[in-house]
Amino acid sequence: MVSIRPAYSFDAVTVEPLDWIDIVTPDWAWGDSSGKGVKVAVVDSGIDATHPDVGPVQGYVAIREDDSRQLVYDTEPHDDSVGHATGCASVIRSLAPSCELYSVKVLGTGNTGSGPVFAAGLRWALDNGMNVCNLSLGTTNREFFCLLHELADRAYFGNVALVTAANNMPIPSFPSLYSSVISVASHAKQDPYTFYYNPRPPVEFEALGIDVRLAWIKHTHITTTGNSFAAPHITGLVAKILGKHPKVTVFQLKTILRQLAANVDRTKVGLPPRLPGEPRREESTA
Repeated sequence: MVSIRPAYSFDAVTVEPLDWIDIVTPDWAWGDSSGKGVKVAVVDSGIDATHPDVGPVQGYVAIREDDSRQLVYDTEPHDDSVGHATGCASVIRSLAPSCELYSVKVLGTGNTGSGPVFAAGLRWALDNGMNVCNLSLGTTNREFFCLLHELADRAYFGNVALVTAANNMPIPSFPSLYSSVISVASHAKQDPYTFYYNPRPPVEFEALGIDVRLAWIKHTHITTTGNSFAAPHITGLVAKILGKHPKVTVFQLKTILRQLAANVDRTKVGLPPRLPGEPRREESTA
């Protein structure tokens, strides 16, 4: 008698391990990586590729709804409606200068957009081979909870890292509350490599997001605050990690980030306390 196997049963196949390491260090995680070969989508207000702090944009799509509520996709180069996406892109570029940036424009004047357009932008990123998506936006409308959850799970199982900004107000917003994403809030320490692990859900990490100097529209700069600008600091670090370790999965990325967080007690494993990005002792010039 042949037993019927339950759904999702499978014959195990051999998968490649991570390089064997004794402990995760910044040098192992990203070393001299520049993020080369890593595709990063900024789902936002459109990147101004002419800003000197941003540099080239490898691909574009601007999505909108027409008068009949049908989605329209325009893949011609576009500008930034408000500066928000350019600011995020400048942070990512500063950390991972060789990554490939893709501008997915879903927000318009006033930095506002619709749930269907937002979901379409995320779906476009998943359909077009992105490795990382920076989502410094979200919705509080529960009507889109399930749709965005489905897309976030698709990204997770497809090994696409979604880095999301938590809401600036203490209210639920999506997709930042999903466990499948890398959610980020802000701290004020002026070091782009310093980030913290938060053991209290739903936000997992804190990165520089207070008084951040950013590229903006019309080739200007501003200094501003928001979780929106903490998220791209983590996105840039994720791009650096993937540039050096392209086969790591999303859950491995979370583990690596946790191990490198500045508030992890490294003395527990016999190492001196050291912030992420600081040189190893033998490299120090002090």
